[in-house]
Amino acid sequence: MREQISSASKVVVKVGSSSLTTPQGTIDVDRVDALVDVLAARRLAGSQIVLVSSGAIAAGLGPLGLSARPRDLATQQAAASVGQGVLVARYTSSFARYGLRVGQVLLTADDMMRRAHHVNAQRTLTRLLELGIVPIVNENDTVATDEIRFGDNDRLAALVSHLIRADALVLLSDVDALYDGPPSRGGARRLAEIRGPEDLAGVELGRNGASVGTGGMVTKVQAARIATGAGVPVVLTAAAHAAQALSGADVGTFFHPGGRHPGTRLLWLAHATTGRGRLHLDQGAVEAIVARRKSLLPAGVTSVEGEFAAGDPVDLCDPRGDLVARGLVNFDAAEIPGLLGRSTKELASALGPEYERELIHRDDIVILEAHA
Repeated sequence: MREQISSASKVVVKVGSSSLTTPQGTIDVDRVDALVDVLAARRLAGSQIVLVSSGAIAAGLGPLGLSARPRDLATQQAAASVGQGVLVARYTSSFARYGLRVGQVLLTADDMMRRAHHVNAQRTLTRLLELGIVPIVNENDTVATDEIRFGDNDRLAALVSHLIRADALVLLSDVDALYDGPPSRGGARRLAEIRGPEDLAGVELGRNGASVGTGGMVTKVQAARIATGAGVPVVLTAAAHAAQALSGADVGTFFHPGGRHPGTRLLWLAHATTGRGRLHLDQGAVEAIVARRKSLLPAGVTSVEGEFAAGDPVDLCDPRGDLVARGLVNFDAAEIPGLLGRSTKELASALGPEYERELIHRDDIVILEAHA
């Protein structure tokens, strides 16, 4: 099945900060050039390449005279502002050795969450590829908040692979594969293939030891689940093995694609959004949504938490408080308490015909993985 990687005509490659920088936080020119050598060869062989590259904050440490990744958000954003220019300039110069041009695309999770932004990002990336450009995608760390704190370019790469309908996703880091335990511990075994969640049972996932990055093996496995769930095969390996991975060689860990190809709308709702609030449901509403894929009506909601506006994503919880689904709500949080436990006909009679509708339409609800 690794031939799916070698034959892919549209490939997303993600590389982490630690694979591009020196321990002091400056860009390692030789590492960047080595990666570009591999990607340019694949591009010139006819494949379209999108590079999702971390490293903006790390690249800004040296110019700012910082010895380690800053803890406060404002300094992280300042480092990203300085470092992003350094990073893209380096890629521009390196790809130019092969007569290839790059284009910078900065995204946040909000760009995946807001439908209009999502469509615009898709259109831009598609057009760049049509024009023969190598898009360099990164999170917009100069304005992002949660994205900086949690480091999520692995997830971003998985979403981009679905966004452009990629044929393969290659996740590159400073770890050469997924192991059944920490590689530093004696006896850890490389997992060459992952066919489904059952192959991950008992696998101990930990963070990496890089001081300049924010991801870890957990985020990479989550990204692989997102991509394979959308039908995209994934290889996880070290940046030093990029050429072998792209050629289909037996390196790293290969994640087999699943059979489901969910619509883009449901994929971004499940993986690119965070609930702005919570609606607690009675058991009947949970069964109607999960088992019968029905819309959520006011009569099935017992309480509401948080502040949100109509159109925002909200989490749907069962009577025990466990998260079961996420959806785009049709009412502001302040309106909902007065609707709870009442039928839509009753609400229409009392408040007007605009209230004879569901809290969340079934087309705007995604059942989360554990309950799907």
